[in-house]
Amino acid sequence: MAEHPSDAADSRCDLLLSGGAVITMDDERRILEPGAVAITGDRISAVGSPADLGRLDAARTVDCRGSAVIPGFVSAHDHLFQNAARGLGEGVDFRVWLPDFMFPLALNMARDEAVAAVTMTIVEQVRTGTTAVLDHHYAGTDIETTLAVAEAVERVGMRGAIGRGLGREQPCPESEQLDMMAAAIDARPAGSKVEIWPAPGDIIYNDQDFVAASVQLARDKGVGWHTHCSQYKTDPDVYLAEHGIRPVLWLHEAGLLGPDGHFAHMIFLDDEEVDRAGESNAAIAYCPISHGVFGLGTMRLAELRAAGAIIGLGYDGAVAGFRNDMFEQMKMAVMIQRLQAMDPTLSGPAEALELATREGARFLGIDAGILAPGKLADIAVVSLQGAHMVPRPGPVAAVAYTARSSDVQMTIVGGEAIFENGACTRVDQAEVMAEAAASTERLLSRLDLDLGTLRRA
Repeated sequence: MAEHPSDAADSRCDLLLSGGAVITMDDERRILEPGAVAITGDRISAVGSPADLGRLDAARTVDCRGSAVIPGFVSAHDHLFQNAARGLGEGVDFRVWLPDFMFPLALNMARDEAVAAVTMTIVEQVRTGTTAVLDHHYAGTDIETTLAVAEAVERVGMRGAIGRGLGREQPCPESEQLDMMAAAIDARPAGSKVEIWPAPGDIIYNDQDFVAASVQLARDKGVGWHTHCSQYKTDPDVYLAEHGIRPVLWLHEAGLLGPDGHFAHMIFLDDEEVDRAGESNAAIAYCPISHGVFGLGTMRLAELRAAGAIIGLGYDGAVAGFRNDMFEQMKMAVMIQRLQAMDPTLSGPAEALELATREGARFLGIDAGILAPGKLADIAVVSLQGAHMVPRPGPVAAVAYTARSSDVQMTIVGGEAIFENGACTRVDQAEVMAEAAASTERLLSRLDLDLGTLRRA
């Protein structure tokens, strides 16, 4: 029986995805094979069998036989502009790479260069089934650049939030940064397709009063906030030496933990910090490939989830993973946990897909991540017919373990196909690629950086 939002469901729909293995990610984790998903406007209007939904008067029907229909992926932590540095920094220690290379590059990036890099990244991501992103953007020092970056994300068709990087590395006083931040949020307030959020750079290296003021601004404006926390092995000790308390415990005592706080990494937590993060339902981005590239460490995934934290998967920028591929992230999310614990029973493809879709949407606070009537129609269609799929595993394992980004056939955001038939529908990919390449060359040529040390791979 088809599931409709009401018994009096309209007999028409705008788009019908029919015949695929529909992985709903609903509370029962139902898989309809074959299944169908009807979309009306920007929402899913019905989910059921091809026979039941085939009775609808669909403006367009897409034959999804041989494919999986899944909720779109969500990148829970990103640095979209870092596409401009893809291949730079491989094998360089994180605490050298960040201050000696990444900050100088970011703070000297012109607006058009930031827009070109971000647009290229979003094009790459929608081609891999990603429908939403939380970005931590600190390239360029003016709010106009931040707004231009948000516009670039929306122009390609994705939704999400741009967390504007704030803190000591910025060239203007912190009070001015907050004023600028307030103006930027007002330009793209809560409810915008791409919102603007305050994003103090890192809990460890920002003044406590400034972090608290950033959070208060976010709460006053009704938006989320984003930061890094306990990413590097020495971070908790550095914070403890300066403030006399571990960072997550301070966040808890200051009333700053909670689902409106979105934290990248949180690798180095003690037991009490895990408990506090969990009981507050803190949203934490797990970036397994980034953690591996920089040799940072392994998130306490199972313990944080059991405690109540909301965990999503993040790309963490093209520098940290060379490419944006959520299929790769899902697989590594499981493998790193098993490797660290030397336990092959930990996690699995079902959890990996959950983190990339349902939990990612919950992380970002968007009404998506589940294929059910009334949910936003943020969807990916993934081919299950390649040579690497024969013999094919179950649908969930096929998507989480076997598929790759080139298997994505269609990416839909809010009912609109923004990628299909190998091309983005809103922008010219060839033009985006050419501008991104030229922009990066201009940027790197004027910066006094030792590219030999950065070992361009």
